[in-house]
Amino acid sequence: MTKSLSFALAGLLAAAGTARADLQTCGSAQYDPSQYVCYDSSFLCPIIAGEGLSYCSGACYSSTMYTCTNNVLTQLTPLAAGTPFTLSVSNPANTAVDGLAVNACNLTWNLGVETCSYCPDSGVECPVGNTTVISAGADGSSMTGMDVVVPGGQTVYLDSTGAVGYTQAHSASIPDGATQGGLVAYSGGGFVNLNSGGYGWAACPPTSQAGGSGYTLFAVSAANKDTLASCTPINLKVNVQPEGTVGAWEYY
Repeated sequence: MTKSLSFALAGLLAAAGTARADLQTCGSAQYDPSQYVCYDSSFLCPIIAGEGLSYCSGACYSSTMYTCTNNVLTQLTPLAAGTPFTLSVSNPANTAVDGLAVNACNLTWNLGVETCSYCPDSGVECPVGNTTVISAGADGSSMTGMDVVVPGGQTVYLDSTGAVGYTQAHSASIPDGATQGGLVAYSGGGFVNLNSGGYGWAACPPTSQAGGSGYTLFAVSAANKDTLASCTPINLKVNVQPEGTVGAWEYY
């Protein structure tokens, strides 16, 4: 989520005439505890991607991007440019995807498959290459990239379908309709697509990109949300790596 969300209790009342034994009461409103969390016995926040949004002084917010200190809602700090990090899935309500690592393979970010990396045979010293490490952009204004040795690097982008891809080594070419920039890793938070308008991420199985197994990662938007309706909504947790970490010579 990219914006704090505020919900009036009146808008969350159960439909008139509906009688359900599992409904609970929050103030004057009835609610489904699988869909909402009640704060201070009076304020409801929705559960999104398996996690209830947090509450701060009259607003619901996602901890992937915000924090609440002394009842003041503030945005988390983006990682400094060049900071190495890995990503893992968060959806506590779905054990099939919760905790899966985000791995690069076939020029696409996937979940539940191995990382695909390459080291040249020229006697150079290469990183291990079995982990997908990403390099933070500058506050989302410059392109996030793969954390690699290969000259020219490998830039991360969203293709026209919302799938997360990265450029082939020795090439800056990206597909027509792709979006670069706006992908931000927050310290102590998550990896957020600022281009999406708050729709978040989805894990979609099975995929040809992942060899017919695992999941492909998509950025959800107004344009593709209907197509991705059957996919699993997720958040992406940022795991900062030690300074100087390099993921691979190149990812393929």
